[in-house]
Amino acid sequence: MGAIAGIALTIGLFAFIFWPEKNPFFQADKTRIDYLRERKEVIYENLRDLNFEYLAGKYPEQDYAEQRAALEDEAAQVIGEMETLEQRGMGARSRI
Repeated sequence: MGAIAGIALTIGLFAFIFWPEKNPFFQADKTRIDYLRERKEVIYENLRDLNFEYLAGKYPEQDYAEQRAALEDEAAQVIGEMETLEQRGMGARSRI
């Protein structure tokens, strides 16, 4: 009886570990809008870090202003492309 339970447990563990949704090597296809959403979040995080480091005195005013402007320009481009894609209906896929 113990051998049957051991076999059942082993089969259950293999099914849990190697099921396609649980497999770390399985990657869902990303759309351009998914990539842009991730990029926007990274840019926002970089802006928060930049503001924190500037307030901590790690950046001179000129460097801070240049880096902030560059990040804001990139964010504007990403958001603009996202809006264009969403207007075309390419962002209609549900987010998980």
